[in-house]
Amino acid sequence: MARPFDPVVVPPLEEQRGQTFPRLVELMQRLLAPDGCPWDRKQSFETLRKYVLEEACEVIDAIDAGDRQELRGELGDLLLQVVFQAELGRAEGAFGPDDVVAAICEKLVRRHPHVFADTTVEDADEVLRNWELIKAKERANKPDQGILSGVPRSLPALVRAQRIGEKVARVGFDWPDVAGSRAKVAEEIRELDEAIATGDTGAIEAELGDALFALVNLARHVNVDAESALRRTIDKFTRRFDHVEARVRERHGGWPDPGGEDHLTLEELDVYWEESKKSGR
Repeated sequence: MARPFDPVVVPPLEEQRGQTFPRLVELMQRLLAPDGCPWDRKQSFETLRKYVLEEACEVIDAIDAGDRQELRGELGDLLLQVVFQAELGRAEGAFGPDDVVAAICEKLVRRHPHVFADTTVEDADEVLRNWELIKAKERANKPDQGILSGVPRSLPALVRAQRIGEKVARVGFDWPDVAGSRAKVAEEIRELDEAIATGDTGAIEAELGDALFALVNLARHVNVDAESALRRTIDKFTRRFDHVEARVRERHGGWPDPGGEDHLTLEELDVYWEESKKSGR
């Protein structure tokens, strides 16, 4: 028998204190109940992990698009994943949604002594330094965790590389200036060229990885987010290639067989590419 779920009553923006959060918990409990949703009831932490990443990426897309209404919806999707997994934790007897909220509140209070205690700081950089010192004290009780243990392996590689660079820089393991970082890029590119000359696939992969890591460190030194920079370049490439493809359809009726006699040369395609660049795409 159907059981309606009453709409959530949203207070005026200036009065919102998160008081509607229990309604989402209630809704998730309904979905996971014996008479709830068969699909939801089949899920586990392992099956949901891909959705956590997907929803987080959609939040990033909404931020990049500057679309606040889209962002509102995507944040809701991401919050659902938090509540969903909290309820799975309850089912296992491990933790519940209130434990999740308590854990992050305790962490934030502990790591912001300049707000909740008598520590004083000069600026945001000092906040970050204190943050790392507090985390180091926390790790002292967990000897198997080092400075880099908090950087998730599942992060996109560029993001992970930049976070690792930030972490080690805060304890002094870093080039003192941009020049040192730039020289390291040149060194790694030379070694990549040498590996390419040998034709050794394993060596090429290793040196390419070193070069990419050095470039990410350079991005950090010049205050550029490497992931965002590459995303923008990919978007730009996609726009320009879309123009090339449109020209190919318009003038050639579509893509001919690359191995056929009527194949399009790179020089011909580059004309369309330059058109796209000149148009400001």
